[in-house]
Amino acid sequence: VTFFPAMLTLPAGGSATFFCNISMENDSGSEYSLNWYKKTNHSQAQKIAEISRNNLKTKTEKYLLTNYTPAFKIEILNLHQNDSGSYYCGLITFFEPDKVMESNWSHLVVTAAPEKTNATDEPEMEEGNPPDHVKALLLGILLLAGAVVLLIFGYLTVTYRRGGMFKEEKPPVVSVSTVDYGVLEFQWDQCTQVPPETQPVDQTEYATIIFPEEKPVTPERGKKHQD
Repeated sequence: VTFFPAMLTLPAGGSATFFCNISMENDSGSEYSLNWYKKTNHSQAQKIAEISRNNLKTKTEKYLLTNYTPAFKIEILNLHQNDSGSYYCGLITFFEPDKVMESNWSHLVVTAAPEKTNATDEPEMEEGNPPDHVKALLLGILLLAGAVVLLIFGYLTVTYRRGGMFKEEKPPVVSVSTVDYGVLEFQWDQCTQVPPETQPVDQTEYATIIFPEEKPVTPERGKKHQD
């Protein structure tokens, strides 16, 4: 009867698997039972599990035994540090119930549970493979950004169209102002036009004065003139 592996070192929270193999000479068709034993701190070995030749599987809260004749597997579930110790299997045949064929011993060491990853390591894991909630958040941001872009585009389109309508309606406004000018001209025509004042024309008349030609004064005429 052999028991292997010879040594196991596992963290708490996992499971340990051992195999017990019996030789074909012992498997001659007679009934037998296979027991597992545990020994800690040089104390007396204690039986922890049992399986018979005709049982294919046996399960308890702590152990799972499976029959793969001529090999048998035992799994120690939900390891704790107090599961550390030495294990072996023993074959008991029904025609010799008082005889136990013991296997070699295997040693199990259960270490403390691994610590959680440091906070500095978590960002690297997220960069390599972002979790689902991060992906959902990014998708929501992209959808929101797309909606904002569509709203801005729609607003600009409506504003541009309204601007074109105002430009098309601008000529009628000019024609209305032309009608106003026409009304002013019509009112101006009705007003009585005051004829310009006629200013008297300055006329200059010229007169020609002819003086009689003077004769030379002779002594006789002078004398006569004095008289």
